[in-house]
Amino acid sequence: MMRRSISILPVFVLTVYAHAGAAETLRPRLEQHCFRCHGNGKKVEGKVNLVKAFAAKPHGLASDLELIEKMIEKLAAGEMPPEDEKQPTRQQRDRWVTELRDLLKAHQTKHPARVPMRRMNRFQYSNAVGDLFGLNVDVFALPERMIREHGNYFRPETGKMPPTLVVGSRPLGKSQLIGRRLRGVAPLPQDLRAEHGFDNQADHLTLSPLLMESFLKLSRSIVESPDFNASTCGIFNSFFMPPPENPNSAKKNTDEVVTQRLRRFLTRAFRRPVHESDLARYTRHVTAQIRSGKSFTDSMKEAASAAIASPRFFYLYERAVKRDAETVANQVPLDDFELASRLSFFLWGSIPDKTLLDLAAKEELHKPEVLNQQLDRMLKDRRLKRFCDSFPAQWLQLERIISSVPDKKRFPKFYFYAYRTSMHMMLEPLLVFETILVENRPILELIDSDFSYRSKMLDVWYRDGAYMRGAVGGIGFRRVPIKDRRQGGVITTAAVMTMTSGTQRTKPVTRGAWVAAVIFNDPPNPPPDDVPPLPNDDAAQNKNLTIRERFEAHRSRAECKGCHAKIDPLGFALENYGVTGKWRDRYENGRKVDATGVLFKKHKFKNVVEFKDAILAEKDRFARGFAAHLLSFALGRKLNAADSPALDTIVRETAAAEYRMQPLIKQVVLSKPFLTKFNPANPAKAAGKAPLEKPPEDRRE
Repeated sequence: MMRRSISILPVFVLTVYAHAGAAETLRPRLEQHCFRCHGNGKKVEGKVNLVKAFAAKPHGLASDLELIEKMIEKLAAGEMPPEDEKQPTRQQRDRWVTELRDLLKAHQTKHPARVPMRRMNRFQYSNAVGDLFGLNVDVFALPERMIREHGNYFRPETGKMPPTLVVGSRPLGKSQLIGRRLRGVAPLPQDLRAEHGFDNQADHLTLSPLLMESFLKLSRSIVESPDFNASTCGIFNSFFMPPPENPNSAKKNTDEVVTQRLRRFLTRAFRRPVHESDLARYTRHVTAQIRSGKSFTDSMKEAASAAIASPRFFYLYERAVKRDAETVANQVPLDDFELASRLSFFLWGSIPDKTLLDLAAKEELHKPEVLNQQLDRMLKDRRLKRFCDSFPAQWLQLERIISSVPDKKRFPKFYFYAYRTSMHMMLEPLLVFETILVENRPILELIDSDFSYRSKMLDVWYRDGAYMRGAVGGIGFRRVPIKDRRQGGVITTAAVMTMTSGTQRTKPVTRGAWVAAVIFNDPPNPPPDDVPPLPNDDAAQNKNLTIRERFEAHRSRAECKGCHAKIDPLGFALENYGVTGKWRDRYENGRKVDATGVLFKKHKFKNVVEFKDAILAEKDRFARGFAAHLLSFALGRKLNAADSPALDTIVRETAAAEYRMQPLIKQVVLSKPFLTKFNPANPAKAAGKAPLEKPPEDRRE
């Protein structure tokens, strides 16, 4: 098979040569402002020793890309030097950031990140099995899919979301788990979301012997389900049913049919042309079963069951690169079949369809015009709903609302029957996200939109909080205009405000940490273990204090001050929203809520509307954080400093496209980390570490 190749080594050498003196040019400036606390003193602040970094071999400061990225973040945000130190001018600060970014870009190819081999999570496995067999029922129930459609409202091919729709909430409504699915098929254990990440990340998708056994049992239960038949399985007649009898050449006819059917099936299952030896092995087993007296259908079911229990099916991986493991040339383009899989698992959460595989077989998928055409097609396909069922809920950390239980005595209207208002709340931000995606609206509307989706219950809840009975099955939502900018977007939705509160009071630090992690992709470090809790609300000395006043002593500790200075303004900006997301001007003790603050030490705000304006003034920072979330989700790994230049390019191109959602997704796909791989044949030699896991298939045609 012909393979594409790129030659980036000469470019890399020239770039490094051009920037060889960049770090040394920076050194005297950093000595003036940074070295006293980061290298020259007895105590090294933040465990960052710049003197040692500049002396590192072989490339000095450029040897530590993570440190360079951290320096860029701190300088750009104005967090360093500290306020009590001599400050550089804004022009100086901007020049340092530019030079550090150039240094990072020049050396990024020396530290490429590897996309680890990983198994499908259960959401992807369910989708992949459903697509492989052409099922029109669910394989098993998926409570993590937070929205359940009623009436197939999601039609991206139209480019519009309907003005009214009916949806359900799986995790919070037991009746929503009742749907058409294969009887007798038990789901795999749910895969947990990584902290500040997603449930498709490799370090969380391990395979224990017990889970391997579960895959084997699951594969059998799927094909043996009493519901697995021609009415539910789209390929049942063409794959599982015996061919018409030919008395003259029955044996030859059967063998040929089995081989042809298995070739198509296994190529789709393994996402690349099946190797002839593997095809022969599957064929021998099926024909032997048929000759022993087993029916054609049952024999083919055994082969299908073996295929979906094979690591070649449920593992996602790229083939190793047979290059010199010590050269930068190991960062090479994906082959077209690998590209097809990355695309389909990113946008559809499943295996590639026939169109993608056919283009990969012709080695045309990587061509820019073809790739763009396929992206347009995939973004208009209804399978895009799976992306909406997976990414936004995890990005917003909405699973936290499932455990939100405001105090029943203080907030009785939150509860109705055996359900909670959060069933309605959690659907609003997801529908806003889907609208921005389907209608290709600017991602800035995730911060501040002039529309939302509301059920009757939510509409009343936002207006006056009066009690009304809420639906527990399908819930009707309608698109409503938002004229009050205290609402709109996802940050100030009742769902986010409720899930970031405690049972009896709001938690500004929790809310601030959520904004830092979700909106800016800059999660704070965990607090020290010995941090005391905030004083009890009911204590006599605290009854007349605001939460901000009670926090003053809490955040005065030296080890806490830095993080609190960063996240407190983000949380207190939202303090007008009570425990269940309702607006308040005063606390229960009559004291006025103070939502003032400063964002990134340069944008002052007096209220949440000005806070939104401050975020929008930093739209490139938000776009970069959002792009980083998307790229991490697309690659199934945590990003590192080597990905930083790609994020810069994504943001620049997205800004040129008016920050619209679909161009942003396309730029993620067109980025270097997405289109290339670093997968050396000798990973131990390349990384100076123990050998990494071998792919389940590592053959070369």
